[in-house]
Amino acid sequence: MGNCCLGGGSDAPPDNAVQGETNHQQSSNNNNNQSSKPSPSSSSKPLLPPSSPKPSKPAPTGPVLGRPMEDVKATYSMGKKLGKGQFGVTHLCTHKVTGKQYACKTIAKRKLVNKEDLEDVRREVQIMHHLIGQPNIVELVGAFEDKHSVHLVMELCAGGELFDRIIAKGHYTERAAASLLRTIVQIVHTCHSMGVIHRDLKPENFLLLNKDEDSPLKVTDFGLSVFYKQGQEFKDIVGTAYYIAPEVLRKKYGPEVDIWSVGVMLYILLCGVPPFWAESETGIFKAILRGQVDFSSDPWPSISPQAKDLIRKMLSMNPRQRLTAHQVLNHPWIKEDGEAPDVPLDNAVLNRLKQFRAMNQFKKVALKVIAGCLSEEEIMGLKQMFKGMDTDNSGTITIEELKQGLAKQGTKLTEQEVKQLMEAADADGNGTIDYDEFITATVHMNRMNREEHVYTAFQYFDKDNSGYITVEELEQALHEYNMHDGRDIKEIISEVDADNDGRINYDEFVAMMSKGHTEASNTRKRRDSFVL
Repeated sequence: MGNCCLGGGSDAPPDNAVQGETNHQQSSNNNNNQSSKPSPSSSSKPLLPPSSPKPSKPAPTGPVLGRPMEDVKATYSMGKKLGKGQFGVTHLCTHKVTGKQYACKTIAKRKLVNKEDLEDVRREVQIMHHLIGQPNIVELVGAFEDKHSVHLVMELCAGGELFDRIIAKGHYTERAAASLLRTIVQIVHTCHSMGVIHRDLKPENFLLLNKDEDSPLKVTDFGLSVFYKQGQEFKDIVGTAYYIAPEVLRKKYGPEVDIWSVGVMLYILLCGVPPFWAESETGIFKAILRGQVDFSSDPWPSISPQAKDLIRKMLSMNPRQRLTAHQVLNHPWIKEDGEAPDVPLDNAVLNRLKQFRAMNQFKKVALKVIAGCLSEEEIMGLKQMFKGMDTDNSGTITIEELKQGLAKQGTKLTEQEVKQLMEAADADGNGTIDYDEFITATVHMNRMNREEHVYTAFQYFDKDNSGYITVEELEQALHEYNMHDGRDIKEIISEVDADNDGRINYDEFVAMMSKGHTEASNTRKRRDSFVL
C-alpha cells in the first residue's frame, strides 16, 4: 500500500521514509501536471514536494505492513529502553532532523508465528491511524517494517504508567478516583463510538504525558483491539487475567467487556486490590465467573454507597445489564459536582460531518483530493464504520441508515440535523452517501496539516502549474467533482485571497486548509485533568 501520510499531527516529523505508490482510489487529482513543479511566486514559497528523492531500486515489500520495507534508523536514532511487552520492546527515539523525542515500539517478526499474529499487528496500525487526533489516545507518528521487525513510532508519554502511580498511592480518595475514572470512561466512549473495542484495558496501558500532578492521561497498546460493528460477537479469549470479563471466558462478547475492565480498575483505585483474586490464572477465572465482589472488608464500609452502586453496575455479570460508557458518565457518583456534563459526549463521526458541512466547496474538493491519496492502512477504520452504517450492503448510506448509525453511537439528532449532515456529505446530490463521499467527509482534519497532502491538493487545482489557482481553475475543479453549488466563484476566491490579487497562491491555500479545526478545539476542552 502507498502511504502518503504516516499519521501524526502538524508537529510530526517530515515523512521522508515512505513514498506513496498506490492510492485507495484513483481520482483525477493525479493529473498530467504532477511531474512538473509550479514556479514559485514572489509571495509564495517554492512549491517543492516535501518527500526525499526516490531510491533507484524499489525496496522489497514487507509481509506485515504490505508496503516497501525501510530502515527506521535512517530517520530516528534509538535511545534507552522504556519498556518490554510480549512481542517487543519500546525504546526512546529521536527524530534526526527535528530533534523531537518519541517512543518506538519494536515488534520482532520472528515472534509473529502465524497468520493471526501478523493480522494483529496490521490491525493495531490500522486502529491507531483510525483513532489519530483523538485526545487521551497515544498518537501514532509512523509505522516502519524492515527485514527483522515492525517499528511503531508513537507520541512519547514521559510520565510513566498510571499503574506506578496507583501503587505509589496505595488507593485514591473518592474525588480523585471519580475524576480519573471520568477521563478513562470518556476514552472508552471515544473508542466505542468509532467502532473499536480495546480488549486489554488495565492501569499499565494508561500512560501519563508528563511528570506533572495533573498530567493528561493517554491510553496505549491497541495490540489486542478490534474493529466491531453493532451486534457483532467475538469468541477469542484475550486480555489480562484480573481484568477479563466473564463473557470473554464464555467466548461470546462485545464492547461491554471494556466497561467491565474499567470497573475492575475503579475497584482497585478505591481499595488497592483487585476484586477477583487467586494464586493462579485458573483461580482468577473461577472467581470472575462466580462474580462475588467484596464490599465488606476495609476500606469499603467507609466508601460511599454511590461508589459501590457504580462498581456493581459496571461489574454486572450480564453484559446487557452493564452500564454503557455514556451511562457511567451520567452516574451520580462520577458527575462533576453532582451535575451531568454540559457538553455532549465526543462522537468523532458526528463532529467530522459537522465540520465538513461548515466548509466551503473549495475546501471540500481539496479534502476529497487528500482523501484520495490516503492508504488502505489509514482509512481501514472509516471503511469499517461505513460498512457498519450501510446495513443493507448496498454500497451507499441512506438518510435513514445515517440516522440509525449515529443513534447507535448514542447521538440524538433532529430530522432536520440529520438532513443537513446528509446534504453536506452527499457531494453529488443523489440522495445517498457513497464510500468515497463518506471517507472525504469523516477523515480527520490533521490530514490537512501534512505538507505532502496539501501540496498534492494545490497541484490538483493549479492545472497550468503557474503557482496560482485562478477563478477559472477553481470553477473547473468544482465542476469535475460535481460540487459546484451555484455560489459565485469570485466570492469563494475572495475569502481566501489575502493579498487581493484575484487568485490563490500556495501560502493562501495552506492558510485556508489549516483554518477552523473545530474538532480539535472541542476535544481539547475534554482533556480532563485529575486530582492525585
